[in-house]
Amino acid sequence: MNEIDVLHEGKYLGLYQRGTWEFALRPNASVCATILPITDQKEIVLVEQFRIPMQARVIEVPAGLVGDEPEFEGETIADCAGRELLEETGYRASKITELLASPTSAGMTPEVTHMFAATGLTKEHEGGGVEGEDITVHLVPLESIDTFLAQKQQQGYQIDFKIHASLYKAKELGLL
Repeated sequence: MNEIDVLHEGKYLGLYQRGTWEFALRPNASVCATILPITDQKEIVLVEQFRIPMQARVIEVPAGLVGDEPEFEGETIADCAGRELLEETGYRASKITELLASPTSAGMTPEVTHMFAATGLTKEHEGGGVEGEDITVHLVPLESIDTFLAQKQQQGYQIDFKIHASLYKAKELGLL
């Protein structure tokens, strides 16, 4: 393997080069955890937030970085997914099932996204994220999720592909 050259490092993101290939790394995390929340009524809990790089509101599954905050050092990937679920949506899961792990964007970063499903949900608070986050929670019946996402896209929202990948794997595993 070629040595890594630092092109630029910021607080949350760095740009590096290995040979002739430039790529991005997060200096404080290399793993992302996402979670597809499924209520007992077969509703999917999605989140919406403005994403600065996209300059648009994005509909997503709850997600977060593993190990990016000192108070969560040593946290497992599944525990991170459960914590993000609670912070962003207000739901706590009694069961978290691993769906798949995949490169986030293999040509740009070595980061891996681990996708989970959450079942046995209990609502503990309204969600919305932690300080500095402005997250809207959507409770969408499974039978109308395609219509909901299409409408949001027509309204100018971006739709994160991890919703579709998570739904596919959750159906394949019999969770839906």
